[in-house]
Formats: sequence, structure tokens, C-alpha cells
Amino acid sequence: MKVSDSSSTDAGSATRRRSEVTRDAILAAARERFASDGYERATIRAIARDAGIDPSMVMRYYSNKEGLFAAAVSIDLSMPDVAALPRGEVGRALVEHFLGMWEENEVLTALLRVGATNRAGAERMQSVFRDQLIPVAFAVCPDPEQAPARAGLGAAQLLGLALTRYVLRLAPAVALSREEIVAWLAPTLQRYLTAPSP
Repeated sequence: MKVSDSSSTDAGSATRRRSEVTRDAILAAARERFASDGYERATIRAIARDAGIDPSMVMRYYSNKEGLFAAAVSIDLSMPDVAALPRGEVGRALVEHFLGMWEENEVLTALLRVGATNRAGAERMQSVFRDQLIPVAFAVCPDPEQAPARAGLGAAQLLGLALTRYVLRLAPAVALSREEIVAWLAPTLQRYLTAPSP
């Protein structure tokens, strides 16, 4: 009986190790492929080939390309040190920063698309919000208890812009110059983050 239990445990451990190795290989191949081809052109078949496995294994672990993308992509927003900025410049600095991020990094646009339609993508967006945006609000808002709500309002503005300009490509949003976007959006973001509570 002991021999059988030991064999069963060893077999289970070996299976888990193989599963982890397979997942790691898929994620490594996916990161490379998404970085080189972008979200739209990257395919499950190409990622599986790069990982040296059958495409059905990718589907088994991640269900679809959206789930794989959400699992594979890590986003560092490289947020500016808002505490070091003049208080009245926080809104402008953040809008300019995000415009640069959205216009130079198609991964963010792809993550927004995935986050709107896929649970894993939404969870990834939630973790970025929690770990990278809420600390910005804590650094500048006058009432730390309201930092999460203020960060949420700021994210609504920034993600709304990203959705209309870079995903849906609504003509009026696309037509705005960067200077116009900063002029319109910075005061709103500034108010959300630094104004006294209404």
C-alpha cells in the first residue's frame, strides 16, 4: 500500500512539473510573439510552434488568445513621481504620460480590448489599477481615505479616452491633437486627484 501511495504521489508531482514547464514555455513564447507581431497578428498556432507544443495545449491551458494574452502580458506603466511635481501640475503630467504610453505601446491598447471582454484580461487591468494607479492617488490627494475612489475616477477618464481614441477610433476623439487632449483632460484629472472633497 505504501509503495502504491508513493508511486501515485511521484506521478502526480511529475505531472504538475510537466504542466508548469508547459505553461512557462507557452507564456514565454506568447510574450515574444505578442511583442514582435502585436496582438492582432499573433496566432495560437505560431505561439504553439514557438513553444514546441501542439496548439490544442495552448487552448487547454488558456482557452483562447484573449486569455493567453492576459496571462502573458505584464504592464509597467512607469508612472511619474507625482509627489515630486508641483501640486498644480499633476493632472497635466499624468495626461501627457498616458498619451505617450498609449501612442507608443500597442500592448496597452490590446490589453484594454481584452480587459473589456475577458475575465483574465479584466483581472489583469484590475491589478494594474490596484498596484500602479491607486498609489498615485495616495501620493497627492488631500484625503487618503478617498484615494481609491479618486483613482477610479481618474482611470475612468483615461480609459474612456483610450477606448474612444485608440480602440473604437471615434473620429472626433482621433482628430484631437495631443495639446487639445491635455488642455481638456488635465484640469479634470487634477480636480479628481487634488481638489477638496465635494
